[in-house]
Amino acid sequence: MKKVRVRFAPSPTGPLHIGGVRTALYNYLFAKKHGGDMLLRIEDTDSARFVPGAEEYIVESLSWLGIGIDEGIGAPTVGKHAPYRQSERKVIYRKYVDQLLEAGLAYIAFDTPIELDAKRNEIANFQYDASTRNLMSNSLTLSADEVKARIANREQYVVRIKIEPNEEIKVHDLIRGEVVINSSVIDDKVLFKSSDELPTYHMANVVDDYLMEISHVIRGEEWLPSAPLHVLLYRYLGWTDAMPEFAHLPLLLRPDGNGKLSKRDGDRLGFPVFPINWKDPKTGEKSSSYREAGYFPEAVVNFLSLLGWNPGTEQEIFSMQELIDLFSLERVSKSGAKFDYEKGKWFNHKYLQLKSNEEIADLFQKILVEKEIFEDSDKLTKIVSLVKERANFVNELWDQSSFFFVAPTQYDAKTIQKRWKSETPAQLTELIENLAGIENFSAENTESIVKEWITNKEYNLGGIMNAFRLSMVGEPKGPHMFDIIEVLGKEETISRLKSAIERIN
Repeated sequence: MKKVRVRFAPSPTGPLHIGGVRTALYNYLFAKKHGGDMLLRIEDTDSARFVPGAEEYIVESLSWLGIGIDEGIGAPTVGKHAPYRQSERKVIYRKYVDQLLEAGLAYIAFDTPIELDAKRNEIANFQYDASTRNLMSNSLTLSADEVKARIANREQYVVRIKIEPNEEIKVHDLIRGEVVINSSVIDDKVLFKSSDELPTYHMANVVDDYLMEISHVIRGEEWLPSAPLHVLLYRYLGWTDAMPEFAHLPLLLRPDGNGKLSKRDGDRLGFPVFPINWKDPKTGEKSSSYREAGYFPEAVVNFLSLLGWNPGTEQEIFSMQELIDLFSLERVSKSGAKFDYEKGKWFNHKYLQLKSNEEIADLFQKILVEKEIFEDSDKLTKIVSLVKERANFVNELWDQSSFFFVAPTQYDAKTIQKRWKSETPAQLTELIENLAGIENFSAENTESIVKEWITNKEYNLGGIMNAFRLSMVGEPKGPHMFDIIEVLGKEETISRLKSAIERIN
């Protein structure tokens, strides 16, 4: 069995959509599972749609996610099949286009856009194929001398594949089984354009996959209708024995399941559809992303891996190596996967909890520095340990912990109305006296002393503790009260109690 070699071959026409990321991920998992190679090839034959910066964006996105490239664009070393940009492989393609022309399996067509539009208006559901090609301006209807003359006169032309009608073309798909399509529904696709001397996707794709020894083509479901054409091209070029196996992945669907996920869905519902930030070079429009929204790359990989693939167990949290070990195309679904962005947040929350308090504290420190708050690392690690369970993202830790760094100056009105009684100031003044006498200000010790005082005085425990929390935090939230004051320390705790009594009264 030949070595597994897969490729991710995006077009540099804009930012990498999250659906494309999943395609890259599945290729990577499959290759690593079988000890194979992952190639990155840039399919830039559509020069009109090329967007500056898109290629670099693709490379950076995959790198951030930990999807390693063994060969091609972004790989550590130049591979033996270079170049890996199709725009740099013009000479290679022309050879195989000429081979098809010489074998009578393709033909030259001179039809202009105006002529094609006229024919579409004349013939309902017009398709350039065996039933119409003899009505058109091409090398099948023109003499050889006229064809040569037109080319010499620099008339623009395309090369079309010549497809014979009424043939059952079989495509074996590793996910969907055998797919059979009648050749009559396939038009004579354009393979090459003289305007830019470049092949179309179909021709370049097949030639590159063959020359780069690709063993498996794992791509999106939208390419399934093109698979019969690619099978024919392998046959026409004499490469049937080297044809890769195909696997067409299910679509990523909108959260409601109606239609393919798009950027507009993300904008409308408030979630990213791109891995890292993108700024459109033409319009200047910025698009939100997973990295800048605070997602961990491991969480995004884990989340995406389960959108269309089922490990066959109840397990949901997987390391990259576990995904590699378990992945198989047999367990990829045929039907589309709904994009549950709330589940994506859940995954990030889980990964945040799995990371050490020290690691999260280091990340949180950067946010604090931006706010000109400089905190001792040990104290910050303790704070993180108390609040991280309540956060999905590191940037949410500020909302959960800001009171540790900034004393409240305003207090929740509803809590005051409900919890701040006429006797509260006197009770909190007594509490200050008790706290002032405590030497060991650990959470365990202060809790024991304060609760004993409340019991002996027969005060209402809930009333005291709610007013106490309001004084420390400013609102009814936060971790265990005595953990809070251990971090704040005796002096700050007493200061906040005095301030609350003064301000609220």
